[in-house]
Amino acid sequence: MKPLQVYLEEDDLERLNEWSRQRGWTKSQAVRAAIRALTREADEDPLLSISGMVQDVLPEGTSEQFDRYLQETYVAESKARYDERPASKKRRLRR
Repeated sequence: MKPLQVYLEEDDLERLNEWSRQRGWTKSQAVRAAIRALTREADEDPLLSISGMVQDVLPEGTSEQFDRYLQETYVAESKARYDERPASKKRRLRR
């Protein structure tokens, strides 16, 4: 990976911070996911590639599960795991 410096308006930075915090992501992960989502070609997108083909054949509950389907389609990275350490590497308190 290569570094990138970005200047944001204060309100955009607040929105990025909040969005990332809600998902347990770093800001870098959120920016990378946004870039991938915005630059993806329609034929690379599983949802866009089937649009118009599935009018009456959608499974029951599709509307209720839409957010989950969208999350699975556009999210390329999992949560940042800064707090998790293997049990053997956790510090032990001396008494």
